[in-house]
Amino acid sequence: MFTGIITDLGKVRSIKASGDTRFEFSTGFDMAGVDIGASICCSGACLTVVDLGSDRGDPWFAADVSAETLSKTTLGDWREATPVNFERALKVGDEMGGHIVSGHVDGVADVVAVTPEGSSRRLVFEAPGALSPMIAAKGSVAIDGVSLTVNEVDDNQFGINVIPHTLENTTLGGLEPGLRVNLEIDMLARYVARLVQMDRNK
Repeated sequence: MFTGIITDLGKVRSIKASGDTRFEFSTGFDMAGVDIGASICCSGACLTVVDLGSDRGDPWFAADVSAETLSKTTLGDWREATPVNFERALKVGDEMGGHIVSGHVDGVADVVAVTPEGSSRRLVFEAPGALSPMIAAKGSVAIDGVSLTVNEVDDNQFGINVIPHTLENTTLGGLEPGLRVNLEIDMLARYVARLVQMDRNK
């Protein structure tokens, strides 16, 4: 589990395709405190650390990514030097600063508009039709792993205001219309939708 509070902005170091695709990431994390098998949320996708190290003081870690993950997330679009949001897994006793994020991407949303609002920016996204009913004003979503509050919803589109700190310290500062992002809906909304569906099928 994660909280959607990004603790490092790294980048793709290399990509090697053989069976599963191996991504290596440059990071600011102290990898001496990370075990093989640990989970790290990478722009919204929970990946397992399969190798790690430090080249001349530059820490890195590797993760194997399946074809399924590449097809259901934006990871298939990533290239060397693509910026990536990182968050380590939540530990018992850690501060819950965002909301509960599983690291399981529900779908890919499109950036529709980016508008300055003072020092902040208003971002408008279009969600896949199957997910849009589970997005509510004042509810939570994770965009590329970042915990955010939904301002308004209009059919399949929803808007979010992003403050300067988040713009500067995550990949959200580089978003522009036409780009795609990983979307995870609120876990509670997912289960409520499932219960409603089951009730309708009775």
